[in-house]
Amino acid sequence: MRIIFLTAFIVLSALGVQAQNRVLIEDKDEIIKQATLELDNAMTGPEGSLFKAGQKNSITGEYNLQLTIRDKGQVVSVFVADKKDGNIPSQNRLKDEVLALQFSFKMPKNKDYKFNYIFKF
Repeated sequence: MRIIFLTAFIVLSALGVQAQNRVLIEDKDEIIKQATLELDNAMTGPEGSLFKAGQKNSITGEYNLQLTIRDKGQVVSVFVADKKDGNIPSQNRLKDEVLALQFSFKMPKNKDYKFNYIFKF
């Protein structure tokens, strides 16, 4: 029983250390710049998470999405501003993948930041 508690404590401690490593960014332009950089990396193959999701889910087309991010780098809303050569199923799969994203930085509490990003598959 002690081993279970000790193991749980170590795992939770390690997760807590990771959460504390998030850098606070307060400037809107810097937040958007960092988010764009992370999205660029996620879209770059062969290891990018969105690149892999696009291949796995057969996402095709070009989508201009308006993202809203908040607090701990969470994507809280996705709005399709425009699409080219895309289809509704691909669009919906992409929106689900983007909503699941977590950026590596945190922001001032109770502030939302909106920006557009073009996803090309």
